[in-house]
Amino acid sequence: MPKAEQDRFPRQIKYLAWNEGCERFSYYGMTSVLTIYMVQRLFLSDGEAESRYHLFVFAVYLTPLLGAWLADRFVGRFRVILWLSLGYVLGHGVIAAFESREGLYTGMALIALGAGGIKPCAAAFVGDQFTDEKRHLLKKVYDLYYWMINLGSTASTLLIPVLLDRMGPRVAFAIPGLLMAGALAIFWAGRRSYVEAPPTGPNPHGFFRVVAHAIRRLGTGRPGEPWLDAARDRFPAEAVDGARAVFRIVAVFAPTAVFWALFFQYGSSWVLQAERMDRRLFGVQVLSSQVPTLDPVLVLALIPVFAGLVYPRLERRGVRVHALGKMTVGMFVTVLSFACAGGVQVALDLGAQPGIAWQVPQYVFLATGEVLVSVTALEFAYTQAPASMKSAIMSLWYVTIAAGSLLTAWVASLNRFHGAGYYFFFAALMLAAAFAFKAVARRYRPVATVVAVSPAEVP
Repeated sequence: MPKAEQDRFPRQIKYLAWNEGCERFSYYGMTSVLTIYMVQRLFLSDGEAESRYHLFVFAVYLTPLLGAWLADRFVGRFRVILWLSLGYVLGHGVIAAFESREGLYTGMALIALGAGGIKPCAAAFVGDQFTDEKRHLLKKVYDLYYWMINLGSTASTLLIPVLLDRMGPRVAFAIPGLLMAGALAIFWAGRRSYVEAPPTGPNPHGFFRVVAHAIRRLGTGRPGEPWLDAARDRFPAEAVDGARAVFRIVAVFAPTAVFWALFFQYGSSWVLQAERMDRRLFGVQVLSSQVPTLDPVLVLALIPVFAGLVYPRLERRGVRVHALGKMTVGMFVTVLSFACAGGVQVALDLGAQPGIAWQVPQYVFLATGEVLVSVTALEFAYTQAPASMKSAIMSLWYVTIAAGSLLTAWVASLNRFHGAGYYFFFAALMLAAAFAFKAVARRYRPVATVVAVSPAEVP
């Protein structure tokens, strides 16, 4: 193959890139106004709206397990993306057509199934399009995807709240639905050019099979023998050692569930906080649902700052920058985001109306935490577990995110914490999780084997 051809993306990538951008516009456009819609149009209490919002996020990050299972076992990635995208479009249509709680919950369920179900298939389907001669372009194409995701989320978070404010919920929810329909049409248009990897079927030496067999044989091994070693009678040593590596990574992942419990509140409690603030900025009235645009903008700005300035400068000074160190700092920085939010809420509770600029510090700390925790976590995991355990790592990563969202939904439903106390509770919880993570990270011993790093998933 000529060098010029080797350095050119496969022609079908343009369909997948635009599909991703439209799908992300659709998802973030809908979620940007979800909390305000529930409170102002459907008259849910703040606690009810926050609980419903985070139950939705919980479902979005639990359904990837179903999507991956269907794709790997039965129908392949193309059909999972196609079929679940149809349900995704239908979900938007239901919310736009029926301005009721029943319509909203039905639409949210369909969107959660669609958005979550296609999540593990989309990035992998992109990788399927590259031959060995073009594998060196994968980093570039995933960078392109990352920018398309952030472009879609930023544009929709600025536009859709304006449509809700000026034209009502039918238009505000119909536009994301039309973008998702466009994403589906673009995906379908490229169908004849896609490389479709067939379903692989179950991995005979997969993580869950090893663990299930070891549990069944508990008590049959020699005294003092690690419990997973009981599976060596059926599985090769590499599979058992790989499962053990996954458990070590899960111990690292576990405290980050609290990070996700805080992180997604920029779309719920922080929006409701902004609603009570003076949102005039440079003579322009900013809508509370537009303020979360700060997060993707700050993340896009901070990633090159850390990669090109902070990390190199630390290394020149002899400070070894490793993944668990980055994540530890990120966890503590996230504490500051909710401490700032609590400070703003104190002023609101006292009857003041601080300007919206006072929310900027909490977004800066949250975005910094996101860069240090989220962007780093999967890169760490993929270098510490065998390639054969990659799907298990991804599944457990999604479960961690889902668990964090479920925690927030539960706390919001309790209705025990009000005003500033709500934010300080989460700040204290995050502080405890940060210390727990630090303790786990200190005991962790990196494995010598390093595998190819896959791109981190963007929430």
